[in-house]
Amino acid sequence: MKLITEEEIRSVIETSHPDVYYIPEGRVLSPAARDCLNRALIRIDVEKNRVECGQSDDLAFCRKVDPSGIIGIKSSRIKCEPFEGETAVRLKDIVSLDEAPRMGAGIMELDHTSFEWTLTYDEYDCVLEGTLEIEIDGRIVSGGPGDIIYIPRGSHIHFQTPGKTRYAYFVYPADWQDQ
Repeated sequence: MKLITEEEIRSVIETSHPDVYYIPEGRVLSPAARDCLNRALIRIDVEKNRVECGQSDDLAFCRKVDPSGIIGIKSSRIKCEPFEGETAVRLKDIVSLDEAPRMGAGIMELDHTSFEWTLTYDEYDCVLEGTLEIEIDGRIVSGGPGDIIYIPRGSHIHFQTPGKTRYAYFVYPADWQDQ
């Protein structure tokens, strides 16, 4: 058996950004290499049981679910779906009410669009790509990659973007549709 080092794993992560690391036959991970993969939320599997990310329901978002209830999600792999028939507005919830009964979360994509919305929940938006604009009472609050925007419950706003935008949203309560 040949040992896989932490340095080898760091190189793999930097060059290919895998969601799953497959241990080749005849090789074994060093403890430091295993820790490195776990910190990066990369699932570990053996070559003979190879399953690509997204091919089964339990890996739909390349998620790592710890027995404690902590969930790590590879947001870059989430595929959004049209929202209420709009092609320029796409989203995907990333946790269920069973997994996170108090807070909801998802990914939303906007493409050169604006849509009106009244929030019946509190929301934080973390911009991943592009520029997100929140218009309220004629004023605009804008955020770019890495910026966070808080929108309080009861706000009547327009989500808008001058280009393509992708952001993560976090809402409280999770069951806002039932409120």
